[in-house]
Amino acid sequence: MPVRFLKQENEVNSRSFPFNFETRKKMLESIFGNSITVSLNYSFQAPFKKYFPPLISPKSWSLRKQILQGIESDYFTYTGDKAEGLMLKLYRLNPKIGVRKSVSATDVKNKMYEVAKGNESEWEKYMPEGIVKIINENWETVRKFASTEDMTIRIAGMKFPKEGYDSK
Repeated sequence: MPVRFLKQENEVNSRSFPFNFETRKKMLESIFGNSITVSLNYSFQAPFKKYFPPLISPKSWSLRKQILQGIESDYFTYTGDKAEGLMLKLYRLNPKIGVRKSVSATDVKNKMYEVAKGNESEWEKYMPEGIVKIINENWETVRKFASTEDMTIRIAGMKFPKEGYDSK
């Protein structure tokens, strides 16, 4: 499930999370087809700090309930981050912790930003063809975030947008 950060019903995106939910859903479906269900349930509502501290905050447990709403069969969540995987495990969300590749998603994203700024990079060779097509269709998003500062903070292994962290 792709995570969403919402502030007054508007999705908050950043250099770390440039693509909106619908675009990321298309990317997942381009690889997995209809063998997966991509849900809107993993959505944090601003202010994001209300979900902390994890495991103690009642809002963090209501988020878990929201994530699982409508899921009736086997499921798992995925992360490449060990700390985030531990948090997902503590919430009993069946995490699959991926093995980091030599070129990470962050590396590829940074290569895309370099191209958007006019530099050379072969980011496409690290991505499946279907995802390359979707990214190219949404290149304005890449261009928009290429020269911006990363406005996220890392808490408990997860990145949160600074916008909406403290305020509604």
